[in-house]
Formats: sequence, C-alpha cells, structure tokens
Amino acid sequence: MRRAARRRAVGIGGARGDGPFRFAATAAGAVLLAIMAAIGAFLVVKAVPALRANTTNFLTELTWQPNATEPVFGIGALAFGTVLSSFLALVIATPVAVGVALFISHYAPRRLASALGYVVDLLAAVPSVVYGLWGIAFLVPFMLEPSRFLNRYLGWIPLFGGDQVVGRSMLTAALVLAIMILPIIAAISREVFLQVPKAQEEAALALGATRWEMIRMSVLPFGRPGVISAAMLGLGRAMGETIAVALIFPATFTVTFQVLGPNGNSIAANIANGFGEATETGRGALIASGLVLFLITLLVNMGARLVIARRKEYARAAA
Repeated sequence: MRRAARRRAVGIGGARGDGPFRFAATAAGAVLLAIMAAIGAFLVVKAVPALRANTTNFLTELTWQPNATEPVFGIGALAFGTVLSSFLALVIATPVAVGVALFISHYAPRRLASALGYVVDLLAAVPSVVYGLWGIAFLVPFMLEPSRFLNRYLGWIPLFGGDQVVGRSMLTAALVLAIMILPIIAAISREVFLQVPKAQEEAALALGATRWEMIRMSVLPFGRPGVISAAMLGLGRAMGETIAVALIFPATFTVTFQVLGPNGNSIAANIANGFGEATETGRGALIASGLVLFLITLLVNMGARLVIARRKEYARAAA
C-alpha cells in the first residue's frame, strides 16, 4: 500500500511538473516561429516598393543597377554565386572535418585529443573579418600559381577552364568559406562520434574488425544524421557569410562555372558592398535579395530534414 501511494504521489508530482515544462517548450517554439515570420514579413514589406519600381524580371536578370533612374536589377547572378561558392566550400570542408573529428574521437591520445578539441572550438569563434583579411593578404596571392596549374592541366574541366586566371576568384572565396565552416562541422561531428555506444565498437573489435572497419560499420552509420546536420549548419554559415567574401569576391554579375577567373559574387557580399551608397530603391533591392537568401536557407534546411527523415537507416542509427 505504501509503495502504491508513493508511486501515485510521484505520478502526480510528475504530471504537475510536466505541465509547466510542456507550456514553456511550446511557448519557446511559438516565439521562434513568430520571430521568423516577423523577419520574413519585414523583408517582404521593405522589398515590395523596389520590386514594383524594377523594370525587368527580378529572378532572371543578371544586371544589378537599382540606383539608376530606371532601376534594373535581378538576383540571378547573385543567387548563382551564393549557391556555387557555398557548395564548393561544403565539398571541400566536409571530408576534412569528418577526418578531423574521427582523429580526435578515435585515434588521437587523450591529451592530444583534448588539446585539438579546444583548438577546433577556438577556430569556430574567430571573427569572419579575420578570415577575410587573411584571405586577401595571404591566400589571394598564394592561390595564383595553383590556379594556373589547374587551368593548364585540368582546363578541360568546366570548373577550371577559362582564358583568365586570377587570385581573387570564386575558388579562393570557396576556400576561405571552407576554412570558416570546417571547425563547425568538425566540432559537431566529433561530439556525435563520441556518443556512439561503446558496446557496438567493442563488439566489432571482438569480431576481428580493424579500427577502420569498426568505424565504417559502427561509428559512421550512427553518426551520419549528425554529420548531415553539421554540414547543413556549415552550409548556412557559408551562405550568409558577408565580410570575408566581400573582401575576396571580384564583385561581378556573371553566371559561369569557371571558378578561376575574375567572376563571382554573393548576395551577402553584395549587400555589404552596396548598402552604404544605395538609394531608397537600392536599399529595397538589397532587402529583396536578402529575402531570397532567407528563402534559400530555409529550403536547404528543410531539404536536409527531409533527407534524414526519409532514410530509414538514418533513423535506426539515431535511435
């Protein structure tokens, strides 16, 4: 009888505690949605007058002259440059970040792993302007010879083709973005790999698997959803990066897959470079481009969530 009364008391207390917690969690989610909706509404309200004044198609036009007497501007080249540079940065950074995370979590000695973990976390906190200054002062001149090498021997690939090869190129900007997002992906992936059940790892080793086979069979399947989430977080950082790419991009409005020439720009970099001199219509045009970036980021994150939810093996690994 006493045990039953104690269980009922615990259940009542738990129910009383669950109510406020459920309300607080629901309220936090609602506030977040309200903030996102307010941001979207603000961007739409500020962008509509400029879009009405635009004399061409905003989605397909490659020219950006919103401050002219007859405004002509479009998001085509800027959206293309944003997606291409961010995708290249993700392709470059993700394998390196996963390798760093695996080394820290499963290969490095404990003291070295702890020190490397602190270094990775510190790199994630470096301001973007520092990366931009480092890129313009060191990486731009350094990348000139490697870019010429790629153009000379791999010019038959569309990415490395073209008649002009410069240091301030899409490839250089993508490398800076890759270095910026690498600590984020590595830090999150490391924490995910450390959560792998030790029983699974020990079982694989007991069956005669090597360390790499154990990682391939036990660690990577378990951590795959976390790595995907980390990559999408890094992609969002790359898409929204402003100062670093504004210092490196040639600020041209062209659509081309040639990443070694003086081509490239992004939505965030264009906003940073053009906001100070913009007229009222120009500011509205920049806000409209920010709305497009907002929507692209939402679509990318929704797509990542769908990929994780629809792959059954991801759900089993995360269970």
